[in-house]
Parts: sequence; C-alpha cells; structure tokens
Amino acid sequence: MGGIGEDGGLQDVRTAAHRPAHETQLSEDAVRVFRWVSAQGSCDVVTLAAALGVPEEVASSAVATLTELLLLRRLPGDPDRFVAEAPDAALAALVAPREAGLRRQLAELDRLRAELSLLTPFYADGRRQWQGRAPLMEITELKTVVGMITEATMRCRKEVRTCHPGGGRSPALLEQAFVQDRDMLRRGIRMRTLYQHTARYHLPTQEYARRMTDEGAEIRTLSELFGRMVAFDGETVFIPHQDDLDAAIVIQDPSTVSYLCATFDHAWSLAEPYHPAWTESSARDEVKQAIVRLLAEGMKDEMVARRLGMSLRTCRKHIAEIMEQLGAASRFQAGYLARVQSSGPASAAAGGA
Repeated sequence: MGGIGEDGGLQDVRTAAHRPAHETQLSEDAVRVFRWVSAQGSCDVVTLAAALGVPEEVASSAVATLTELLLLRRLPGDPDRFVAEAPDAALAALVAPREAGLRRQLAELDRLRAELSLLTPFYADGRRQWQGRAPLMEITELKTVVGMITEATMRCRKEVRTCHPGGGRSPALLEQAFVQDRDMLRRGIRMRTLYQHTARYHLPTQEYARRMTDEGAEIRTLSELFGRMVAFDGETVFIPHQDDLDAAIVIQDPSTVSYLCATFDHAWSLAEPYHPAWTESSARDEVKQAIVRLLAEGMKDEMVARRLGMSLRTCRKHIAEIMEQLGAASRFQAGYLARVQSSGPASAAAGGA
C-alpha cells in the first residue's frame, strides 16, 4: 500500500484496513474428495487418489484442507484412513467461537468510540481558544490516518467527493476500494469521483468504473486536476501532507471545507462522464491541448507527464505526434505554433511582427 501522496492516494489508504486475512478455502478437489469419502464411509489417501484419478499429492492436499476445516477426521484405530464429518458440526466448531469473539470486539469498539467521542467537543473548543485559527489536524502516523478515514467513511451520511489525480491504480487496490465504496452506495450515499483523462487508458480502472457506475456512483475526468482530496458530507476533508507521503491534513473548518468542495464542484462541472471508449472523444483532444499548453510554458517531458497523470513514454509519444502535425523542430516551438494556430490569423500576424 502506498502513502497518501502522488504515489498512493487517499482512497487507497481508505481501503487498507479492509484487506481480508488469509483463510483456508475449499478447492474443487477438496469438494470432490469430501463427496467421495461421504459416499464411501472411509478411505485412505492412496485409494482416494486412484478412485478420483488425481495425483496422490493433490489428494493429500485436499485431505489436509478438509481435516483443517474439521470436515474429515482420522479413524482412531487406523490413522491412515479418514471419515467424513457433518458440515453443520464443523460450522458450529469453527464459526461459533469466532462469532462470539467478533461480538465482543464490536461491543468493545462501540464502547471505546462512545467514550472518545465525548472528548471531541472539548478538544475542538480548546484548539479554537488557544490557536485562534481554523480547526486543522496534522496526522503523521499512517495507521491513524487509515483509522480516521475509515471512521469518516462509517459516519458519512450524504455524500463523498473524491479527487484522484494520476493514472490507474493496481487491481488489488481497486478491488478493495470497490468493496468499501459499494457498501457506502448501498447505504444511499452519493459518491462522485474525479480522475484525469489518462485513467481511461487503464483497463483495471475501466472495470472498476463500470462496476461502480452500475452501483450508482458518478465518475468524470479532466485533463488536469487541482489536487488530491476526499471530502465527507461537506464537513471533513482529507488532503495529503506536503512533506510526508504517509501523513495527512484533516480539515474541518467550515469555510475552508466549503471552499475545497466548491473547487471540486467547479471541476466537476467542467469534467466529462467516464467512458472507456474515448479514442475519438473530446477528452483525447483535451489531453493533447494540455500537453501543448504545458510545453509552451517551458515544462520538461517528465513534468508534463506527471501533471497529466500519464507515463513518460506515452507523453513523449503524444509530443512526437504533435510536433509532426505542426512541423515543429522543438517542443517549445510546438507549443508556440499551436497557440498561434488556435489564436487565428490576427495573432499569427502579430507574432510575425
């Protein structure tokens, strides 16, 4: 998992606390073994492998899995033979203690949340009195950042705004994001996400966007974005720390939060709905126009690629195409010629003068 700066993302951190722990799972071979042993009464691994037509190591692995799940047990008088156990009994033995433990943990978390929430007004009042400025928290521990974002997610009642500059993210992070974001959508929370146009190239992001929009999320893209942020209910905003990728700034000052949400809404009004098939769309033209503008400002290829959320290789490919179309000998000249052409004959004459 990355931090919450350019290489990670607040939304990625939001999902980090929800990674499932490893659990033993039934394979297709294990199911076949259990079914066969249940029908035969008892069996050893060698006979089992021959009867099912699988290698002994496959049969042995399946038996080990079933034994761990209490679905098979060894015969007391013949430890090489196994008999099937009732799944209901295995379920009671394995799940009931865990459920009881989870209930105790949830009760403890609810108690702790209620107790600590009582102190929040005192802390806010105290900071306002001695700081004399907007409520703002600098959170330097990644674990604390994850916890606060998770808590804000659980408390969210109306809307989440997410601005996510950069290209696509890893399939694993997108899957984690989908599970948590889908839960919020099914609670009736509106979710709006801004990506850069270049995210439309990324196949895992295309699939994530399709699944999310099917659940009711709204996703749009722009060639450039103002910065990374996650805003909950127009009350709390998380932004990256300037100097620490694992840290965050939490803003709850009403005026600052309102300003940031208004900035998001303005960008949203200019953005285009996310559609994977965009080869001939205006979004592609906007990316090239942004490249031209940044080249005209004297930016190097690396900076242009970073600003537009694309790889350096893709950026240079676009630049080469633009230079060829314009007949430019340099990147700066390409930016200048493009601006002259877009300004019309009058500007071209003035430029020549």
